[in-house]
Amino acid sequence: MTAVLLAAGETMAMVAPRTAERLHAADAFRVDAGGAESNVAGHVAALGHSAAWFSRLGADPLGDRILNRLAARGIDVSTVVRDAAHPTGLYVKDPGHGVHYYRAGSAASFLSAADADAVDLAGVRVLHVSGITAIISPSAAEFLERLMVRAHAAGVLVSFDVNHRPNLWDAETAGAVLAPFAARSDIVFVGRDEAERLWGTATAEEVRALLPDVPELVVKDGGHGATAFVGDEAVFEPALRVDVIEEVGAGDAFAGGYLATVLSDPPEGNASIDRRLRAGHARAALVLATTSDWAEEEEQV
Repeated sequence: MTAVLLAAGETMAMVAPRTAERLHAADAFRVDAGGAESNVAGHVAALGHSAAWFSRLGADPLGDRILNRLAARGIDVSTVVRDAAHPTGLYVKDPGHGVHYYRAGSAASFLSAADADAVDLAGVRVLHVSGITAIISPSAAEFLERLMVRAHAAGVLVSFDVNHRPNLWDAETAGAVLAPFAARSDIVFVGRDEAERLWGTATAEEVRALLPDVPELVVKDGGHGATAFVGDEAVFEPALRVDVIEEVGAGDAFAGGYLATVLSDPPEGNASIDRRLRAGHARAALVLATTSDWAEEEEQV
């Protein structure tokens, strides 16, 4: 595997109505690959950088479909572990009314520290992970911890999307677990409302006060915009105006656009912060206009 960005975490088969109608009334559906980390890898690859994704998938047709979809997006999936004993996870979108998960006992929930030790970090500039991995199982949390430690030891930037999922764990428990992961990352993405739910911080500036030592902290505020704190500098960039069909996946798209701009710099470089934010908003806008986690015009299979 040779990639400048490595994303690691669970990807599930995603079922969603093809149009913006309720799940119970729809007749036509898409079956796609949906996962926060692999979504980011796909956006980075679409913007011209090499990207890989690592996780575990069931040795089943849904796992085959996910690999085919991700490979078609230019993502290196050559090191993904196929698990014959545990199934690929599944989630179903009900546009405008949330998501239903069927992931208990999934192959990805059996990620472990041993998997993290086997990951090849040669040539990787950015490791992208999310807080979802910390809750899907105790062994997956160990995987996340070990992989972040290994990345830092290898001089790889760690990008962490807080990605709190309220239907997986309560805010009080999640906040205590996710804050230390964020605090020792190099780039952190978090929603302003998400941070308020987890940590009681009402503004982007209060999030910065909570995480003062993160080199690059991005606080997203929905359709309002996003603020990036880099060192002592704070830059706000308004969001683009979009007719929103479905919000799920837009945060991953934002992170992908932002990280692709980070990767456009030489290793010791530093792009203008507003350019990074604009790239994030541009990718998010594509996904907000579809029921998929992916920009429909870029689907290849």
